[in-house]
Amino acid sequence: MPKGYIFAEIEVTDPETYERYRPLAAAAIAAHGGRYLVRGGEPRVLEGDRSPKRVVVLEFDSPEQAEAFYRSAQYQEALAIRQRSSEGHLYLLAGADAPAG
Repeated sequence: MPKGYIFAEIEVTDPETYERYRPLAAAAIAAHGGRYLVRGGEPRVLEGDRSPKRVVVLEFDSPEQAEAFYRSAQYQEALAIRQRSSEGHLYLLAGADAPAG
């Protein structure tokens, strides 16, 4: 079964409010078996015209588990804070199946 990933490009517009988001999101991610693979950093664009300020990649045991996290009641409080304090794009991705053999 493929892993599930949430890929986010975020630009924080209200850092003070965004700081309230972080612990709530981290708790919801952990409660749903998620792990941070990438958190923040300074992304370098190799192709295209996007220039994200902050990138986050979360890994879950399945795409269904990733979506369950995103839609969970626990994450909804954090989500409301993030949407008030940042702009961005989030994507739900399914990982590649491991080759047989």
